[in-house]
Amino acid sequence: MLLEVLKKLFRRDLNKLKTEIELYNNEEKLWAVNNVISNSAGNLALHLVGNLNAYIGAELGNTGYKRQRDLEFSLKDVSRAELLNQVDKTLVMVEKVLSKLTTNDLEKEYPLLVFKESMTTEYFLVHLTTHFSYHLGQINYHRRLLK
Repeated sequence: MLLEVLKKLFRRDLNKLKTEIELYNNEEKLWAVNNVISNSAGNLALHLVGNLNAYIGAELGNTGYKRQRDLEFSLKDVSRAELLNQVDKTLVMVEKVLSKLTTNDLEKEYPLLVFKESMTTEYFLVHLTTHFSYHLGQINYHRRLLK
C-alpha cells in the first residue's frame, strides 16, 4: 500500500513541478535570485531531479546515475525545455524503480548512511517526498513573487 501512495505522491509532485516551470511567464525568471533569495527555481528544480535520481535511481534502481550536487546549484540558464525533459525522465525512473520494490524492501535498511544514523528505506522514501514538497513550495512562492 505505501508503495502505491509514494508513487502517487511523486507523480503528483513531479507533474506539479512541470506545471510550476511552465507557469513562469519569462524563462529567464526561472534563474532569478537576489540578496534575499539565493536559490533560483531552476536550481531548485535541478536539485530535486538530482536528488531523486541519486537516492531512488542510483541507490534503489541501480541506474548508474552519478550525482553532481554542486552543479545542481551552480548551473544557470538551462532551458525550460531541458528542465521539463529532466523532470519527465525522473518521473519515468521513479515509477519504474518503485514498481520493482516490495514491502520487504521497504523494511530493509536504506543502503546509504545519509543522516547520522541508519534508517529504513520506507522512512527515507517518505523523507524524500517531504523534501520534494518543501522545495516545490519554494518554487511556487518564487514564481509568485516575480509576477
